[in-house]
Amino acid sequence: MNRRVSGVLCRIDIFAVASVIIPLFVYLLTLAPSVTFFDSGEFLTAIYSLGSAHSPGYPLFINYAKPFTYLPFGNFAFRVNIATAVSAAIACYGVYLLVVYLLQTEDPTSDVAFPRYFRRITALGAALTFAFSARLWLQSNHDKPYPLISFLAAMIFYLLLLWREHYRQGDERPFYVYLGAFLCGLGFGAHQTMVLLVPSFAFLIISLDWRILGRIKEILLAITFGLVGFSVHLHLPVRAVREPLLNWGDPKTLTQFLWHFLRKGYPTDKPDRDLKLLWAQLNAFNIPFEFTVVGMVLLLVGITFFFRKRRDEILAYLLGLLVFMLVIVGYFNALPDLIFLTEEFFTPLYLFSAVFVGLGMFVLLKTVFGMFPSHYLEKLPAKVGAVLVVAALPISVCALHYDENDQHENYIAYDYASNSLRTLPQGTALFTWGDSGAFPLWYLQGVEKMREDVDLLHSPHLVFGWYLDSFPLVFANSRLRTIPLENFSPDDVLRLAIDEQIERRPVYIDFSTRYSIGLSNYTIQQSGICYRLAKLSGAMFRPPEQSVWRLYAIRGVSGEMFFRDLDTGKAILIYATSHLEAGDMLLRLGRIAEGVGELRLAEQISPELRGQVAGILNGYNVQ
Repeated sequence: MNRRVSGVLCRIDIFAVASVIIPLFVYLLTLAPSVTFFDSGEFLTAIYSLGSAHSPGYPLFINYAKPFTYLPFGNFAFRVNIATAVSAAIACYGVYLLVVYLLQTEDPTSDVAFPRYFRRITALGAALTFAFSARLWLQSNHDKPYPLISFLAAMIFYLLLLWREHYRQGDERPFYVYLGAFLCGLGFGAHQTMVLLVPSFAFLIISLDWRILGRIKEILLAITFGLVGFSVHLHLPVRAVREPLLNWGDPKTLTQFLWHFLRKGYPTDKPDRDLKLLWAQLNAFNIPFEFTVVGMVLLLVGITFFFRKRRDEILAYLLGLLVFMLVIVGYFNALPDLIFLTEEFFTPLYLFSAVFVGLGMFVLLKTVFGMFPSHYLEKLPAKVGAVLVVAALPISVCALHYDENDQHENYIAYDYASNSLRTLPQGTALFTWGDSGAFPLWYLQGVEKMREDVDLLHSPHLVFGWYLDSFPLVFANSRLRTIPLENFSPDDVLRLAIDEQIERRPVYIDFSTRYSIGLSNYTIQQSGICYRLAKLSGAMFRPPEQSVWRLYAIRGVSGEMFFRDLDTGKAILIYATSHLEAGDMLLRLGRIAEGVGELRLAEQISPELRGQVAGILNGYNVQ
């Protein structure tokens, strides 16, 4: 029995295990404890109800994450965040697997001077370099689908490499291609960028033997397996019939499914491109930022030194990069303030980039240790030296990106949403505008059951019939049901909805709504980071409701948490600006001490507001 156990342990690749365990350990250390901004609250609500997230729905990610929600510890959001950390960790294993494979030689004796552990150490170094890259790390510590699609992309690439190897040996094994096609179709359920990798996968097949294009039966079988994987999208209409808590697009009919899957609900306005915008769009894919300049050099070294031996694999990688650029930069042509969204799409390309960084590491190892006798390479000092050489890059990348990705104390989104909800009167209709301002509210109300008496109405969605259907009591007899919504702007539809609700219940708007549309027809009263609306009577503005600030939890707002993404920074600025606005109003009313106190809080939260604070104080001749 002991011999069997010993044999099994000997066969376990400890480097492969480390390529998963080390990233997972670090991800768990930096994991967000609850809901975050961007799409987090929406994904969590969709996973909770097995519903549909924003277009194109993400059915694979939703079903992948759902089993993790049954873990016996942590809150719901934390468990889903663990699911993402696991998918990111196994994506790192994908890097390890590909590097080990690409470093193997057709002639086992040709590399005998360099022990096998060189390849394993190099592969681990590449996996950890990818693990600690800014992009993957940021996606690993809260709910994101991109690590999952990256893992699937790595597995498809690996399966095609196995197919190529057996094809060369005259031992055709088409099931590798069929399995890859299935995973490719399945990957569409994680994110549609999988389609941008299809040309690279097809190139790996055709470049080996172009005559394969004449095998119609096998091509049709591969397409069939791809469609079987794609059938994960049946989740959307099947669940829509059950009317889950989050049912984006209500894709129960073919028309609504296609509207949802083809992303018809998103605006299509394209900016006029100039060289500055083009450079910003191209820079969304940034190897030096992710892997440092050293990583960029190693990537070029790996491509250069292995081009003759691994030409097709390198060309497939470069083809993928070209396709991503043509579509994401050329076709999407994102607005300057939306480029950050396209940065996430490149995660699979960063995975393949890390693979070639690993090849560059191997060239470096051979260069450093090539001067030593072969028998010395089996000694402990040589092994330790090899580890140190390879570990230098991932350790540097980890140190560089740790602070900016450490979210273990990030309660900003949770507190932002709970502060908004807990201070509202009973039966309020709260109109929200931006996704990050709305989605954490959806999570707290839908999943954690906080303030279910409040109707959370997302203003940009009021122009969609399927969204009105999700509030049957609110819009049962609404005028919005009788007008052609497509002919009205979201601003006009919002005003119509406010006018209907303000007749019978408290109506509040969030900060983003306050500063996104004109509200000159209403009296506005600030209440913390929200605003109460009433029919215009007398002055447009009423004195701010100051008592709500005492009910707020503002963990991390005053700078004790280093992590700042775009929307976290915006939330903190909203707190500060709300204090600034309250201080200005109080000074106008002659409540000097209270006004100054509010202004000091504003500059304490956001020191960049000091100039505005000084200007306001000077305007009222207050020292």
